[in-house]
Amino acid sequence: MREPAARFSTIWNMSFGFLGIQFGWALQMANMSAIYEYLGASADQIPMLWLAAPLTGLIVQPIIGHLSDRTWSPRFGRRRPYFLVGAILSSLALIAMPHSSALWMAAGLLWILDASINISMEPFRAFVADLLPNEQRTRGFAMQSLFIGLGAVIASALPWMLTNWVGIAPSAPGKIPTAVRLSFYVGSAAFFGAVLYTVLTTREHPPADMAAFQRAKAASRGVMAGAREIAKAAREMPDTMGQLAFVQLATWLGLFCMWLYFPVAVARNVFGAPDQNSPLYQQGVEWAGVCFGAYSAVCFAFSFALPTMARKLGRKTTHATCLMAGSLGLLSVAVIRTPGLLLLSMAGVGIAWASILSMPYSILAGSLPPGKTGVYMGIFNFFIVIPEILAALGFGWVMSHLLNNNRMAAVVAGGVMLAVAAALVMRVHEHATAPQVTAVPEPAGAGGVVA
Repeated sequence: MREPAARFSTIWNMSFGFLGIQFGWALQMANMSAIYEYLGASADQIPMLWLAAPLTGLIVQPIIGHLSDRTWSPRFGRRRPYFLVGAILSSLALIAMPHSSALWMAAGLLWILDASINISMEPFRAFVADLLPNEQRTRGFAMQSLFIGLGAVIASALPWMLTNWVGIAPSAPGKIPTAVRLSFYVGSAAFFGAVLYTVLTTREHPPADMAAFQRAKAASRGVMAGAREIAKAAREMPDTMGQLAFVQLATWLGLFCMWLYFPVAVARNVFGAPDQNSPLYQQGVEWAGVCFGAYSAVCFAFSFALPTMARKLGRKTTHATCLMAGSLGLLSVAVIRTPGLLLLSMAGVGIAWASILSMPYSILAGSLPPGKTGVYMGIFNFFIVIPEILAALGFGWVMSHLLNNNRMAAVVAGGVMLAVAAALVMRVHEHATAPQVTAVPEPAGAGGVVA
């Protein structure tokens, strides 16, 4: 059955929760490497300290996707219970994170935070495919990009704003700054509030064929049955998904290099901080947060143009063009020594980021069989976390043996990987509509948890 076109307010409400989710992600990405260095980590140790986060996503997202595909209650819906549980856990982890007193504590809290964010985030991707017809999915994912950009603008720059606008005094050398702690508290409230808004304002639709839905749910009941179904879906992934996998691997390896090393590279290579105890170090990390806010602001603004650009150029060409803009932005960082010029570099990254958050999912959605959107969106996350795992396991060796612990060289490597991703996206075969599967009708999803 063809889904009716959704109103603008419906797309707005169903996407608003991403504002809070991105608050959590942006605070994590802009501050965790610096927090690790405040607690005594060296440059080659940082990738391994991030390992728990992608490992968590590799496990959590397909499980949550599978469970949410098989969840329904007239009162609570299909995806919304997962939004809310993840938001509660994430908010608590955000409060605890800036109180870390040792590396093991910070790494453990990052693991908890990442698992909790994944619980909320994965169903949001399936939400768009559930509730919007194919011709509106690009707009739906672009709206998510808009809120992701807006949330990241505020969250990334928040420590800098608290220090320079509010006048929060710097902390003692080597300590997690007070402005960072306060930012995490604000992020906790924003995460929970934004997700709660979506939960309260968005209605989901029940399965088109409840009897078929209950049979499918019963057949997949139990840990082993669920694991077999996830494994079967992975083996039978559509060709489009397999081709997008290589695009995602290159893309997210590049992004991971940027997130791990851009803040500390700015502090040391641009601001000239000799170590993490220098006042210049905090200034550099805070300015890097402003730069992250700048690329998120560009992401926010560019999200309005993405649907039109995709209609005129096609989704693949649009994504390739945007990835090249991000590549050039990261490559240019290597020759910049004036902090203000970094904002221009981040404009290219913002264009890429807007597309990364929407185009791959829009291309993918048309190839997915009905009734399996959640599990395939979870499996698609493999191609985000696998490059992060590879970077966490191997990039420390690269830093110490090949790059001489040069943090700026790692950022440049990220730009190279985005260029590779831009080339790979042009070989993807795009489906206009999803394949039809009659055995398990697609549940469009609203209200309560089915055990």
